[in-house]
Amino acid sequence: MHLTPESREALERADEVLYLAADPLTAVWLGRLNPNSRSLHTFYAAGKDRKDTYDEMVEDILAAVRKGGRVCVALYGHPGVFVMPSHEAVRRARLEGLEARMLPAVSAEDCLFADLGVDPGRAGCQSYEATDFLIRPRKVETSACLILWQVGFLGMVDYSPDRADSRLPVLGDYLRQLYPADHPMTLYEASPHPLFEPVIRHLELSELAAAEPPAMTTLFVPPATVPQDDPEMMERLGLPAPSVSG
Repeated sequence: MHLTPESREALERADEVLYLAADPLTAVWLGRLNPNSRSLHTFYAAGKDRKDTYDEMVEDILAAVRKGGRVCVALYGHPGVFVMPSHEAVRRARLEGLEARMLPAVSAEDCLFADLGVDPGRAGCQSYEATDFLIRPRKVETSACLILWQVGFLGMVDYSPDRADSRLPVLGDYLRQLYPADHPMTLYEASPHPLFEPVIRHLELSELAAAEPPAMTTLFVPPATVPQDDPEMMERLGLPAPSVSG
């Protein structure tokens, strides 16, 4: 678990800790760090719309804050990345005149950059939630990296941990319009603990449809083309013209 000193202090000093843990070990650790801790996972239910679940979590968080104590909400990953309850709880608390703030953390994307040796500054980086990427088509720049979050959750609006059908073939068909069938990519799952290794599976685009990634898996697609320099813009910026080999 990646935890800043500021976040650890907030957890220890809280009158109550509410949490969503990705694994039992984290739940046990939080309970030892602050005995007055309880899980928000009880709001999930099979077949229940995730929006209803998140709304109930927000109300539960606010109910605890309204009591006047110091409440800390611990969420796996980064609390501001693909976590609706955290943003909504902070927004509503402030509207009610209650003090609320979000502390920074390490996201799965941050871990990906380190574990896969990717520098997003070299070629640029596009980052989307996988379902959103498919239902709201964007112009994909194939000369930059592409990161798709939660590919195991494709097309899911409810909590269905045992869903048998996969929507990865849909994603594979869409990506085939942009990349060659043999284009390399990586299914990545960040490690939740320092003692565990991340899950890294390298494959080609043609193999994606048959993959069975866990729900929280991230798909990394490296660039497939090389961007072209704009000589006019380089001149305006005072940059030297690119060398031409002959």
